[in-house]
Amino acid sequence: MLRRAWGALLATLAGAIVFTFATTALAQTTIPGFTPFTKPQYGTSLNKEPIKPNEAVSFTADQIAYDRDNGIVTATGHVEAWQNDHVLRADKIVFDRNTNVVAATGHVVLLEPDGEVLFADYAELTQGMREAVLRGMRMLLEENTRIAANGARRTDGQYNELSRMVYSACTLCKDDPTKPPVWQIDAYSAVDDLQAKRMEFQDATVELLGVPIFYMPYFSTADSSVKRESGFLAPDAGSNTFIGSFFALPYYYVINNYSDITITPWIDSGMDPQLDTLYRQKFNNGQIKLETAIAYDENAMQGLFFGSGDFTYNENWRYGFNINEASSANYMRDFFISGYGNDVLSSTTYLEGFGQGAYSRLDTQFYEGLLNIVNNKELPYVLPRYLYDYVGTPDSLGGYFTFTGGGFDVLRFIGTDTQRINGTLSYNLPEMGPLGQEWNFLARFYSAGYQAQGLNQIPNFSPYTHSDVAQGEPVVAARMNWPFSRIDGDATTVLEPITQFVIRPDGYGFTSPYLIPNEDSLDQLFTDANLFSINRLPGIDRLGGGLRADLGMHFAWFDGSHVFDALIGQSYRSQTEYQLWGPGTGLGGNISDIVGRVYYEPADWMNVTYRFRLNHDTGETEFNDTRLTVGPPNFRVDFGYIYSNLDPFYFYNQLPTIPAPSYAPYQALNFPRNEILAGLQTKFGNWRAGGYIQRNMQLNQLVAYGLDGGYEDDCFIVALNYFDLFTNYNGISNVQALTINMTFKTLGQFGVPLM
Repeated sequence: MLRRAWGALLATLAGAIVFTFATTALAQTTIPGFTPFTKPQYGTSLNKEPIKPNEAVSFTADQIAYDRDNGIVTATGHVEAWQNDHVLRADKIVFDRNTNVVAATGHVVLLEPDGEVLFADYAELTQGMREAVLRGMRMLLEENTRIAANGARRTDGQYNELSRMVYSACTLCKDDPTKPPVWQIDAYSAVDDLQAKRMEFQDATVELLGVPIFYMPYFSTADSSVKRESGFLAPDAGSNTFIGSFFALPYYYVINNYSDITITPWIDSGMDPQLDTLYRQKFNNGQIKLETAIAYDENAMQGLFFGSGDFTYNENWRYGFNINEASSANYMRDFFISGYGNDVLSSTTYLEGFGQGAYSRLDTQFYEGLLNIVNNKELPYVLPRYLYDYVGTPDSLGGYFTFTGGGFDVLRFIGTDTQRINGTLSYNLPEMGPLGQEWNFLARFYSAGYQAQGLNQIPNFSPYTHSDVAQGEPVVAARMNWPFSRIDGDATTVLEPITQFVIRPDGYGFTSPYLIPNEDSLDQLFTDANLFSINRLPGIDRLGGGLRADLGMHFAWFDGSHVFDALIGQSYRSQTEYQLWGPGTGLGGNISDIVGRVYYEPADWMNVTYRFRLNHDTGETEFNDTRLTVGPPNFRVDFGYIYSNLDPFYFYNQLPTIPAPSYAPYQALNFPRNEILAGLQTKFGNWRAGGYIQRNMQLNQLVAYGLDGGYEDDCFIVALNYFDLFTNYNGISNVQALTINMTFKTLGQFGVPLM
């Protein structure tokens, strides 16, 4: 595109009073009316102000001729003219002082201070250079944007009219520059409005690899120097099963330098219109983003509100919010709203602080279920929750204190209401033994106070209805890692026995677990990840008791290109914990199941991870999580398999049918989870493709499969995605989706859902 500074610079060539010429050796040539000059450093200024007509223009050239009789100045051979960091170069420049006509020929180049470059075969300027004609014009703009036109005309110093032009942000092929770029806009004519900073195309066609794919009688976009400008954005069109064919046309409005709003009306064949608005604003200390929508969908008015904000108060404190609410999951599905497919929408407000070794957070949490089987009245409202963590500095012995405390208030319309205040104080002392042992001694005290109502409801189902209790438990533990290593050439072998002893009072803390509401210890998966955890449950609402010994063996071998790493272990306890652990978890009795992991990488193109839990009596597999990756980065196959003798979703769905917590009735709830997942990803050059398939082995049916592919380079991205979900989701089975998304650099993204 032709820039304002281009016209201003050339205008001064005719209107300037003082001209200065020199040879390439900068030897001065005396010509009446011209003065000496000092050559500037080009490209160091970002000044975009137009050149003033009374400012001097400086020249260098191989040869200069001045025809005094006819008033013609001719500069030839590497001619260069500059003013205010605007530079004009050509093989030859002729200036007629009588007619004020400037003609530049041969490799005409204009360099702008902001890095934009204009090329032309010939340029002729008249009328104080407010009028201009160019032939064979090309231009390189910001973000690698390129424009070429057979001809260009400048009118009144404000408009540049281009004929038979092309516009693209793609780099031309080095081997064959005449080859069409990946994409371009081919227009019969275009107008560059320098005052409005817009490019307007008439009779334009979008081409991919030289093939026309879309025709536009009129198309307008801001020039590359404009970062934010009001106007219509790329439309969105397509169809799906639920609302039929649809068309959405976003309008972007710049309110000021710090805020904007995008308004998107939807029209569809199902007569279910939607109006979506997105508001954004930046502040000195943060930013906010607010999205609202209203629609008539499924014979009812529906809508959503998504809002987020993050602010910094000072170097130690920040606060913010993230609110997500929608009228229904089906509404989100129908209009392709981000977040559909999740089980819940979560919302929070927070205040958090950071100090030397300390962290503090006060927040609220809300949840909205998106599944038909979820009763929102059973979901918790956390009003509020407070968390404090502190890690002390090492003392003279090398030990240090830690403290974790806080509290929360959990409310449900249906279910247990819980108020809790808690604190956990620990002292850790790491030591090195005389034979290379790595010791860690721990003393810890758990404490918490509870007030609960509706204990006999979800998620506790206790025989009691309410409680007002406190519990506490001291813990002393010692862990020893004793690594033995051997180096044989480039290979290193490590054998590391691990032993941990945990001492707790008998029982389950000071209070019966039936009286303590369980809000943070519902996940009961026992694996190698929590084999050596002091409390294997994720929270403190359930605490084990008695003496415990955890034994493990870690083995590793590696050299420059091969890795083998394995861990196996088991736990032994003085008391059973059937009241804390459900069926099939491997932790109810005195002896736990055997857990472990194996990681093997024989080469950089293959690795396998195998995690397991084996029944300590029968040796049968209770848990298996296997992941295999084979192939180089451009052709990679992934295989995953997961098996668990207990499906936790099925377990908790059936838990209310159990009259009271006890081990025996739980056996009927053992419903295995057994699934495989296989995937393939390939990438060659700019192309990629892949797919996956998931199958439920327990039910002997497909869960889902999908395909994806695309192309990506420096100026264009196209992505194709397809999936088919066979299971029932929210009352709908066999859900299919096919989408194509195309991103054009400097223009925007076009998404087309096809089903």
